[in-house]
Amino acid sequence: MDLLTVETFTRPADDDGLRALLPTLGPDRTPLGGGSWLFSVPQPHLVGLVDLTALGWEPVVADAGGLTLAATATLATLADLDPSSYPEWPAVALFAGCCEALVGSRKIWHTATVGGNVCLALPAAPMVTLAAVLDGEATIWTPGGGSRRAPVVDLVVGAQRTSLAPGEVLRAIALPAAALRARTALRRASLSPLGRSASLLAGRRGPDGGFVLAVTAALPRPAVLRYDDVPPAGTLAADVEALGDAHGWYDDPHGTPAWRRAMTLRGAEEIRRELGEGR
Repeated sequence: MDLLTVETFTRPADDDGLRALLPTLGPDRTPLGGGSWLFSVPQPHLVGLVDLTALGWEPVVADAGGLTLAATATLATLADLDPSSYPEWPAVALFAGCCEALVGSRKIWHTATVGGNVCLALPAAPMVTLAAVLDGEATIWTPGGGSRRAPVVDLVVGAQRTSLAPGEVLRAIALPAAALRARTALRRASLSPLGRSASLLAGRRGPDGGFVLAVTAALPRPAVLRYDDVPPAGTLAADVEALGDAHGWYDDPHGTPAWRRAMTLRGAEEIRRELGEGR
C-alpha cells in the first residue's frame, strides 16, 4: 500500500547516522524495518520514514552469554536456524514454532522483523512470546546518545502500546544462555487454521527443574509465571485465572474473552504435562 502522506525517506548508512536522527522521531516519523505491517494499512499520520535496513546489523550473534537478535533480523532468519548447531541450547527449537505462529507466507517471513513484531505490540505477536518465555532483554537506543535495557515482557505494556519514548529505537534483544538451556513447549489456538492467534503460550523447564510459562495473545500484554518446579495442575490453573483477572481477557474479532480463557487454560495444562515428563 502506498503511504501518500510520507514526504521524507531517510536511509542512514551507519549507527552514527541513525543516532543523529533519533531526536527527530515521533508520532509522525517512524523507523522502518521490514514494513510488512507498516505498508499493509493506511498510515495517514506519517510524514517521514527512517529506514534501518542499510545499517548492516548482524541478525544473530552467539557468545557464551547467549544469543543476541538484532531488531532488523527477519523471522525467516530465525526460522532457518538449525537447532543442531546449538546442542547446548535446546530452546533454539522454539524459534521456528514461534515464527509459524505468525501465520503468513515465507515472503512475509523474509520481510517481517523481530523488532517490528515486538514494537507493533499486538497481543498475538509471537516474537514477544519468544522473548517473554526466554527472559529476553531489549537494548534500546535513546535520543540523547545513550541506551537503556528493559525486559521485553515489560516493554510491551498493552495492545499496540510499548514503553518506548519518542526518539527511542529498539536495537536488539538478548536471550540469556541460562534460558536457552531449557526444554520448551508451545501451544497456539485460533478460530481458523490461518487465523491470528487468540491464545499463544510458551513454556520452558530448565535443567534445575524450574518452570516458566509465558501467556500471550489471550491477554492485552504478555505475562510470565515462574515456579521452582512444575506446579500442580490446580496451582497453575489458578495462577492463569489470576492473570485474566488482573489484565482482562482480550476481546476482538479473533476470539471472545471466554473462549480465549478456555484455550489458555487448556494450553497451559498441556505444556505443564509435556514439560513435567522427565527432566
